[in-house]
Amino acid sequence: MDKLLFGISGLPISSGLKTINYASGIQYIKSIGLDAMELLFVRNVNVTDKNRDKILEAKVENNIYLSAHGSHYINLNADEQKKQDLSIERIIKAMEGLLAVKGRSLVFHPGFYLKDSKEETYNTIKENLMKLPYKGVDYRLETTGKRTQFGTLEEIVSLCKEIKYCKLCIDFSHIHARGNGTLKGYRDFVKILEYVCKELGRPVLDDLHIHMGGISYNETGERNHLPLLESDFNYVECLKAIKDFDVKGCIILEGPLVEKDAILLKNTYSKL
Repeated sequence: MDKLLFGISGLPISSGLKTINYASGIQYIKSIGLDAMELLFVRNVNVTDKNRDKILEAKVENNIYLSAHGSHYINLNADEQKKQDLSIERIIKAMEGLLAVKGRSLVFHPGFYLKDSKEETYNTIKENLMKLPYKGVDYRLETTGKRTQFGTLEEIVSLCKEIKYCKLCIDFSHIHARGNGTLKGYRDFVKILEYVCKELGRPVLDDLHIHMGGISYNETGERNHLPLLESDFNYVECLKAIKDFDVKGCIILEGPLVEKDAILLKNTYSKL
């Protein structure tokens, strides 16, 4: 990509529209200066034959980058093979829904360790990821915020090195929460980007998918999302590191204030 885009997860909250859906939401976020939307498939794939054409039309007319967040019911390391297979089906259905509106990236959490070792979990998840068909939508493996979840930066980067159609989604807020407040200053964010560049190459930073937002956490990791200004997440220093590395791609704001905090991120970045 040739620049860094800013957008929201899900629908905007302050549009004032009587009917808010993906199509009208896309038009609204474009009108306030945002560039991207992450469709929420966390409970079901809500792109259907009824709304697909309107979403696609709004996307094209407003030049909006579309991604999607996959189901919360994905565990590629489930104890039962049937549950692993259902997880694969959910990923494929989400990919097909996003493909129908010409989206780029499908983000999802790969799974949980459960009672398995980290190595066993890694190998099972890798094996299941390799069963996914590639049809032009990138599978974005997201760094996770709870210590019970598979998805450290190192684990995700390693999978992306081994499976060519899997790409990275850095959720800086998740990394911060997983480490019980580990990302405090500029150098902490720089180390992450240096590591990614070293392991995956500079081209990854030219097409990076990023999640960011305020977050509440404890010693076990992520609890819930917060407005940016009510959280200790150091978004200013994070954006400085992103700008200094000339990162391109997309930043998606996750949190209760949605477009308000997304605009805060974009305006802050433009002033750095």
